[in-house]
Amino acid sequence: MTSARATIGVLGGMGPEATILFMQKMLDAVPAGDDSDHVPLIVHNNTQVPSRIRALIEGDGEDPGPVLAEMARSLEAAGAEALAMPCNTAHRYARVIADAVSILFLDMVQLAVRKALDLTARGARIGVLGSPALKAAGVFQRPLADVGLSPVYGRDDDERLALIRNVKKNGVSQDAADALQDAADHLASRDADVIMVCCTEFSLMADRLHTDVPLFDTLDVLVDSCVAFSTGQLPSSGAARGSGAASLPTTTDHQGKENLQC
Repeated sequence: MTSARATIGVLGGMGPEATILFMQKMLDAVPAGDDSDHVPLIVHNNTQVPSRIRALIEGDGEDPGPVLAEMARSLEAAGAEALAMPCNTAHRYARVIADAVSILFLDMVQLAVRKALDLTARGARIGVLGSPALKAAGVFQRPLADVGLSPVYGRDDDERLALIRNVKKNGVSQDAADALQDAADHLASRDADVIMVCCTEFSLMADRLHTDVPLFDTLDVLVDSCVAFSTGQLPSSGAARGSGAASLPTTTDHQGKENLQC
């Protein structure tokens, strides 16, 4: 039986609680009267993906790229019609994932950058509230620069890294939420015009944050894009050059391959 909804393949497990949060947000995002109204998901909750922190910050870890590429291929083979990955740092390997499959990869980083631009204008400063690996690997630098935005990072990489590890180990606590609020306040004090929550461990606490500047969670942007694709509001790559939800432009990456910015 053919579903009225396109199936999204999820590269998950980074971390598993964040993957569950993504799935819950996908459920909450769709007004449903029956099971079939929801977005079909094929979730590879792979907790064995090599550590992004060890690979990108500590420099002594296994390359996650081949594992992520194999996950992408397995999801496509299982019937996924587009891919999503609820982990910001792992988007360092977005090109590897996209090159491994013939279906669309919904790039959370590119989607978040466009959201930030919608909320501000060229020349704005964007607070990046996430893992220090994002800065070390340049995950957001080029996408932000491409639309005339500049990143603002936190003051204490070790503190944020410890917070991420604490949430992975112990879950959300009031102390963790307070530490995240302090980090958000610091970005606001550095004249960030918008703050992006760019770590899915932080997404577990994002609803507790309060700031005087606009703030959004990149995970929510990914959810919206997945729902739009599944329900036909976001065309596939062949139709994405038109108007509407998929009107983000295509660019050419350093390998000369056309890359859909969605």
